[in-house]
Amino acid sequence: QAQLVESGGGLVQAGGSLRLSCAASGRPFSTYTMGWFRQAPGKERDFVALISRRGGTTLYKDSVKGRFTISRDNTKNTVYLQMNSLKPEDTAVYYCSAKEGNYWGQGTQVTVSS
Repeated sequence: QAQLVESGGGLVQAGGSLRLSCAASGRPFSTYTMGWFRQAPGKERDFVALISRRGGTTLYKDSVKGRFTISRDNTKNTVYLQMNSLKPEDTAVYYCSAKEGNYWGQGTQVTVSS
């Protein structure tokens, strides 16, 4: 079983940047495909980005391509989401997830002001 803890959220002005982190414990981290999702108020949870077990493959939601970068450090059991050129519509609670086993963190709030 995996435990996931996100951090790095906060309030930022439009055009700014934030870096989210998700620290994992439990089963060896390199066995998990990791993803980031987000849920805005009144909306369903939505896919943002995914990274394969060794980091060789990444996928992104169209609206974040070129602005967000997902990465991982398997030696630190951590996955990151670098978010640049943030927009008010990026405001949401961001969750990390381990695909194998469907594990989720508690979420971290990102608020982008206009």
